[in-house]
Amino acid sequence: MAGPEATHEKFKRLVEMAQTHRPAITAIAHPCDKVSLESAVEAQKMKLITPILVGQTAKIVQAAADADIDLSGIEVVDAAHSHDAAAKAVALVREGRAEALMKGSLHTDELMSAVVARETGLRTGKRISHCFIMDVPEHDNALIITDAAVNIAPTMEDKVHIIQNAIDLAHAMRFAEVRVAILSAMETVNPKIPSTVEAGALCKMADRGQITGAILDGPLALDNAISLESVAIKKIDSPVAGRANVLVVPDLEAGNMLAKSLSFLAGADAAGIVLGAKVPIILTSRADSVMTRLASCAIATLVASVRREKAGKALA
Repeated sequence: MAGPEATHEKFKRLVEMAQTHRPAITAIAHPCDKVSLESAVEAQKMKLITPILVGQTAKIVQAAADADIDLSGIEVVDAAHSHDAAAKAVALVREGRAEALMKGSLHTDELMSAVVARETGLRTGKRISHCFIMDVPEHDNALIITDAAVNIAPTMEDKVHIIQNAIDLAHAMRFAEVRVAILSAMETVNPKIPSTVEAGALCKMADRGQITGAILDGPLALDNAISLESVAIKKIDSPVAGRANVLVVPDLEAGNMLAKSLSFLAGADAAGIVLGAKVPIILTSRADSVMTRLASCAIATLVASVRREKAGKALA
C-alpha cells in the first residue's frame, strides 16, 4: 500500500490546478445537512467555488447552527422543499447566474429529474453521462471511469457521447495525452460478446473523426488496459494498452463494480462529475471524504473554466 504521503496526491494536484482559475459559481440544491453545508463552505474557503445555497431557508440556517457552520456572505435562495430546490437550482443555471450545479442532501434522482426535464432542464445535444475520477494509491495518475452511475445499458450511439464527454473532461484536467481503453472481458473481437464488437466499431469511428481528442483502443481487458507487464506477456502492440487513463466500461453494472473494487480493495478515492448538460454537475456521496468532495468541486471548476473560455472566444 502507498504511504501516507501518497494519500490523495492526485486530488491535491487537481485542487491546486483549479485554484489557478476563477471559482465556479455553483448552485447547491437542498444543502440541508451538516455534510453538504460543510462541503460548500470548505470549497468556498479553498477558492474552488462560489456557492449559492438553494433550499428551505429555515432548515439551512438550523443545520448550520447545529453544526456550528458560519454562512456569512453566502447567498441563500429559499425553496419550499427538495424538489423545488432542485428546480430553482437548475433555473439559476438557465438564468446564467450559476455555472455549475451541486447535489446537497436530496436524492440524486430528484436533482437529475430537474436536470433532464425537457422544457426547463439543462439538456444539450449530448448524452448526459457520469465520470468517476479515481485517485488510486501507487498508480501515477488519476483514472477516469465512465459510465458507472447514469447510463444503465448504453447503446453504441450513447457510448460515442460517453467517450467524448470523458475525453473533454480529461482535457479540462490537463491530461498530457488522453488514452482511452474500451473495456471488455478480452482483448480480441468476439462476435459472441457484443461489447468487443462495439469496442472495435468505436475505435474505427475515432479513426474516422467521429470521436476526437484522444487515442482509442479496444476491446481491452482491464489488465491489458493498465498493466504494462500484462501487455508485454500478451504481446499487445498498442499506444493505449498498459497506459490507459480513461476506462470506458460496457455498462453501469461493470463500471460500478470496477469503481467500488478500486475503492474498497485498493484504497482508492472516487470523485464524481456529471457531464453532457449545460454545466458540470457535482454528485457527491455522504460517505465521501472532505478531500474527495473538494476534488469533485475542483473538477467542476476546471470544466466550467474551459466552457467560460470557449464562450469568450465565441463572442470575440
